Order: sequence, then structure tokens, then C-alpha cells
Amino acid sequence: MIRVVIADDQTLMRQGLESLLAISKEVAVAGHAADGDEALAQVAALDPDVLLLDLRMPGRDGIATLEALRERGSEVPVLVLTTFDDDELVLRALRAGARGYLLKDVALDELVGAIRTLAAGGTLVQPALTERLLRTIGSRPQPDDFTHLPTPEPLTPRETQILRLLASGFTNREIADALFLAEGTVKNHISTVLAKLGVRDRTRAVLRALHLGLLPASSS
Repeated sequence: MIRVVIADDQTLMRQGLESLLAISKEVAVAGHAADGDEALAQVAALDPDVLLLDLRMPGRDGIATLEALRERGSEVPVLVLTTFDDDELVLRALRAGARGYLLKDVALDELVGAIRTLAAGGTLVQPALTERLLRTIGSRPQPDDFTHLPTPEPLTPRETQILRLLASGFTNREIADALFLAEGTVKNHISTVLAKLGVRDRTRAVLRALHLGLLPASSS
């Protein structure tokens, strides 16, 4: 059973998500939080497998919560729940360490699948928002923490293929199954991709790949 904490300032949203997840036999809601401070406390106390995080909350908002989790060394995977109006916030959230994002009107099977992906160590970049993010990214310079990085060594066709599957939320096992590779081979490819892009994790690899134009919306 995958244990999650839901952090959202809207009571109806928290209750709605819990009611949806109660239908699934894979996910259990371990706790709730109405703001960032409560989310941090719940993560520390409950050690959930995934944190579902709203970005717009009073007091300590979602971005500040992500930054605090990173400062504390927390490894809880964070799935951001957002709306179409939050493009800039989504980018900031990914830079701050979020492992994925979904629209708040997501269907149950998508939500459970996303939670499963993050709990298994995957990254989720939802195709419905990728084109908007590409437009947002294209209109601004790279984030400060990317500007010092050298132009990466070109990815091989196989590495590009794996990067695109990462961006679609595939786990290592799912990538291995899709490409008829051993899981250990996939892990080696991912390590090489991270090294070439000069980043430390899968989410930042996807984010930098978007900035570099390696993930066109048509292939997401």
C-alpha cells in the first residue's frame, strides 16, 4: 500500500482527493495538511511514500515547502497538483525539487498511476501541460542553476529515447519492458544521461532537456 499525505488549503479538495483515492486499493491517505508548515510536520511525522502538494497555499506555499524539504534532506517524492494557470509556478516547483505534476481535475486512474510512478522512483511530466511549459520556457532564459553548465555532449538515439520515456513518467522497469532491455542497462543509460546534462536527478534532467529542446511537445 502506498501511503500519501495531501497538502491543500481547500478542505473540499482534500476531502475529494481522499474520497477518490479510497476507491483505489493501492493508495492510503496517511495525513492531511492545510498549509506548508503542516505539510512539513506531516512528512516528518508520517514518512509518507508520496506528498501531494498544492502550490497556492497561505503562509508557507508549495514552493517554500519544496525548498524546506530540500534543505532538510527529505527524499519524499512530491507530486504537484496544479491548474492551467500555474505554468510559472510549475517551473519553479520542478526547479525546487518536485518530481512531477498533474492537473487538479485528473481522473482517478491517472492520479493513482502518477502516485505509483513517483513511489517507484519515477518522474512525471504530464503531456497535457508540456506544450504550455515549452512555450513558457522558450520565452525566458535558462534558470540560474543551469546557466553555468556547459553545452552537453550529444545524447545517443537510445539515450534520447529513454529521456523521453522518463518525461512521460515511465519507471526503470517500465522503460526496460518497453525497450526490451535489462533494468540494469536502463539504470546505466539514465546515469549517463544525468551526467551528460550535468544534473543530479531525473526531474531536473527533464527540465533541462525541455530548455535545450530535446523534448519536443509532439513526442511527449
